[in-house]
Amino acid sequence: MSAFVALLRGINVGGHNVKMDVLRDHFEAAGCAGVETFIASGNVVFESKADAGRLEAKIEKRLASALGFEVATFIRHRHELAAVATYMAFPESEIATAGAFCVGFLKAPLTAVQQEQLQQFATDIDVFSTHGRELYWLCRVRQSESKFSNVAVERKLGVAATFRSITTVRKLAEKYPAG
Repeated sequence: MSAFVALLRGINVGGHNVKMDVLRDHFEAAGCAGVETFIASGNVVFESKADAGRLEAKIEKRLASALGFEVATFIRHRHELAAVATYMAFPESEIATAGAFCVGFLKAPLTAVQQEQLQQFATDIDVFSTHGRELYWLCRVRQSESKFSNVAVERKLGVAATFRSITTVRKLAEKYPAG
């Protein structure tokens, strides 16, 4: 069994309210074991023998059918999440003074064209970096003061993404180590 974390887009935001016990039941019905949720924002920790890519598709299909709305699902092995939590996308001094530092989880690394499109969002307050399947966003002011959004990046780049604060990512990685 491999240890995974699923990061779900659109859970308990925008009127898509899902109780965590219901979410756990859907993952168990999809063949996952040891299912736990971490804060009520679509973070699910579990184990499975299945391939991560196939599992993403299976869970997305199941959740869309059961919940009545599309739920983009991004699965990472716990060791991948640990690497994301410790990756230094920006200098520590910039991170320490940032208003927000978030990680966007993607299905695949951005292409060169998408990288260029992403940089069109860069401003004096918003800076971006990518590494593998993650997009790192450092906001020098409060996140609510930025014009950058998950929806905007998805439309411009033509990809699905879900964002988590680096604090949430680090807490997840700490509570559920790669083992």
